[in-house]
Amino acid sequence: MDNKKVRKYLSNEEALKLGLTLKTPQKGRSKARYIVTIEQIKSLTATDVKTISATVPNDYNDEKIVMSAWRNGRNMSIDEYCDAYNLPRKDITSYKFISHTGTPHYNIVFKENISTEVEQFDFEGLISKHTENLKPVDFERDFSRCFTPHGDGDFDTLTYTDVHVGMDTDSTGNSMYAVKWNREVILGEARKMVRETLRTKESSTLVVDELGDFLDGYNAQTTRGGHALPQNMTNEEAFDCALEFKLIVLRGLVAHYDKILFNNICNDNHAGAFGYFVNSAFKQIAERSYSNVNVNNFRQFMNHYYMGNTCYILTHGKDDRSLKFGFKPFLDSKGIEKIDQYCKQNEIYKHCSKVVFKKGDSHQALFDMCTSDDFFYFNYPALSPSSQWVQTNFKKGRRGFVNETSKNGNIVLKTNFI
Repeated sequence: MDNKKVRKYLSNEEALKLGLTLKTPQKGRSKARYIVTIEQIKSLTATDVKTISATVPNDYNDEKIVMSAWRNGRNMSIDEYCDAYNLPRKDITSYKFISHTGTPHYNIVFKENISTEVEQFDFEGLISKHTENLKPVDFERDFSRCFTPHGDGDFDTLTYTDVHVGMDTDSTGNSMYAVKWNREVILGEARKMVRETLRTKESSTLVVDELGDFLDGYNAQTTRGGHALPQNMTNEEAFDCALEFKLIVLRGLVAHYDKILFNNICNDNHAGAFGYFVNSAFKQIAERSYSNVNVNNFRQFMNHYYMGNTCYILTHGKDDRSLKFGFKPFLDSKGIEKIDQYCKQNEIYKHCSKVVFKKGDSHQALFDMCTSDDFFYFNYPALSPSSQWVQTNFKKGRRGFVNETSKNGNIVLKTNFI
């Protein structure tokens, strides 16, 4: 029982006593949350145990702990400081040496590191919760015939993007186009996608492509930070809502198809590692529950897979760090060159007769089959409504999702506007 893992808010001093790597608290908190065992909690003194209870208002008034930079008669360098206090040097974005106080120390700013949260997250407990009453479907997990560049097998596709779970479209109460985008509405759209996909079903094989920005942000920030986002959910509420959305789609469709492939883009400018967090949990639940389901969580900016003699290249359109300007809704010369180089680098032209480039981000439904002679260029509409900023600076826009059927290499598109 003492080895059971729990989540607790710890001060820097408490975390260091347990030998943990210090983490940056969420905005508005003085303590960071850690995954610890009951045994570790008991190892603290009785006084210490009282300080690590779940968050209470007093958390915001804790006295700041200062870790001295003075050692052996001199001030430590930043590298020595990190070594001495077990601080993640690679996660420091800036620091300043403070010498005018009674205790010389460093003021340090850490970058957000959601990937560490993913590694420490108790997936086993979460997965067991969602799979304990489920029986696997009686299929072998062998997708080689369908997902390799051979044959002209027919298949259906459901494509959606830019769900922006957690986004507040009317944070000030004076939005031009006030639209509710809460948990109830978001899960309702998942059920709507399931119903329409089953209504247009033409094949026993289904591909579900999700093209990024699945969540609106982590700690109300974009992946690059510095851009505050109006949000109506906490991180925990957004996670729960996003995972339930995925499971509604999975469980609504799985009994109606022999094989289902889920492709999730986890490199974008809003969800980033937080999106990967949700999709990692989804992958383990889906593949453990159903042997006719396979899940790919793509962390690269551009990715591809084959269906029959067609190669599909997936991207959100913007990445999580580098691209200031991503792929545009209308294909230009820079976009053509970037896609062409990707195809050549991966020898895609050699292994298929058709290339389809699929992206989100632009929140527009634009399907270009003419600008390039080498590939189709498809923009998909956002499932979410426009943010308050977009409403004010541009227009309300149209939202929806797309069902596609591929027969004998020909693609039939049905855009469902909401």
